[in-house]
Amino acid sequence: MIASPPGGFVGPVKRSVTIAGHQTSISLEPVFWSALERAAAARGLPLSALVAQVDALRVRGPEPANLASALRTWLMVEAIGGGSTAPS
Repeated sequence: MIASPPGGFVGPVKRSVTIAGHQTSISLEPVFWSALERAAAARGLPLSALVAQVDALRVRGPEPANLASALRTWLMVEAIGGGSTAPS
């Protein structure tokens, strides 16, 4: 039997992040915001710098996903050990 995550299932929370000098709004569930903050801290980066790195990787693709999806995917791959130690 599975269990709910601590705090239950919570919908997305919108936050503003500055990327390349421009404000952008990103909607992520709190668990993803927490994971993103931990990933940034582990790399000694501000949150906005890590988001900008993931965004730069995202736009290189032939059909870029939206930024929130790219962040969730990057975090999941990092969590299961399939990612690098730092985004390029």
